[in-house]
Amino acid sequence: MTALDRVRSGAALLGPAFVAAIAYVDPGNVATNTSAGARYGYLLLWVLVAANAMAGLVQYLSAKLGLVTGQSLPEAVRDRLPRPLRLAYWGQAEVVAMATDLAEVLGGAIALNLLFGLPLTVGGLITGVVSTALLLVQDRRGQKPFERVITTLLVVIAVGFTAGLFVAPAPVGAAHGLVPRFDGADSVLLAAGMLGATVMPHAVYLHSALTRDRHGRAPHLLASTRVDVTVAMLLAGAVNVAMLLLAATALGGSPDVDTLAGVHRAIDAELGGGVALLFAVGLLASGLASTAVGCYSGAVVLDGLLRVRVPLLTRRVVTLVPALAVLALGADPTRALVLSQVVLSFGIPFALVPLVWLTARRSVMGEHANHRAVTATAVGVAAAVVALNAALIWLTASS
Repeated sequence: MTALDRVRSGAALLGPAFVAAIAYVDPGNVATNTSAGARYGYLLLWVLVAANAMAGLVQYLSAKLGLVTGQSLPEAVRDRLPRPLRLAYWGQAEVVAMATDLAEVLGGAIALNLLFGLPLTVGGLITGVVSTALLLVQDRRGQKPFERVITTLLVVIAVGFTAGLFVAPAPVGAAHGLVPRFDGADSVLLAAGMLGATVMPHAVYLHSALTRDRHGRAPHLLASTRVDVTVAMLLAGAVNVAMLLLAATALGGSPDVDTLAGVHRAIDAELGGGVALLFAVGLLASGLASTAVGCYSGAVVLDGLLRVRVPLLTRRVVTLVPALAVLALGADPTRALVLSQVVLSFGIPFALVPLVWLTARRSVMGEHANHRAVTATAVGVAAAVVALNAALIWLTASS
């Protein structure tokens, strides 16, 4: 194979990590990052940097599992569990999928309300319909066109959430936020929310499935996978950092920045309608892309664990109904979004523990099994994320 052929075959692998990266710029991340910046300035900047580094390792291990074994993580778990445990595992994953969809649909509904004044229930329904159309791209045209569509939406998200920094750039002093420290119990709670909700279970499940079809091509594709994950996670991390910097620079002291609508109003008041419009468009793209990716992940889990394939529209309705019900009942969308992140926390160990265990075993990965240093790092990351999610659950319940 010539050098040009290697470049082309490696380039063909690029894309899965950009789909998984949508989980790191979803409406939940927007809410926590802007709240952290507005309330504590640059204090928690280090949290985002650490979270992005941990997420990059987890997503690479997930992608490697699919590429080397030809199995998604749910398929690999299925082969090692008896049927009763498989059913229980699927049950928790299904609850997590519904919680994921709740957060993403709420984000899309809020964005449509900000842009067009639509009622939240109507906005949630439109978000569900459009995300279904995105899923039809994958179902009828294949994975690569779906990856292109989601990557395009990721670019829109990046533009929407970083535009404000060109109007109000962060000062050099923001770098002090890279020094780990807190400012009271509330900042610890917020940091736990930022860190604990970083590694999403559905992104871990899905990434392994997206790379599964490239199994057996060539070991050098692992290098392309590292590039794919690195670039995608750097982009997602930069967007998250930009959100915190923007809030810290321009929104400090603004009222009601604990809600997405409040953040939008503050941006409009401080930076102008143009930046506020781009923020709302970015939020809409985030909601649409993340709910499509989340639904796709749910189908991957169901098929992988139970070998059951459900029609796309049926799958979409099952996960969309709870979100629409929450909106129709008039629940506080921001509070519902926070609670959905707590539910997601319960699913983290079920994704991370098997992933680290499987990728460390030579009987599963062969010569591509994790080196001891990588395994030790991955165990530390998994333990930290699980502990932080447990802290998030406890702190949320106690507050």
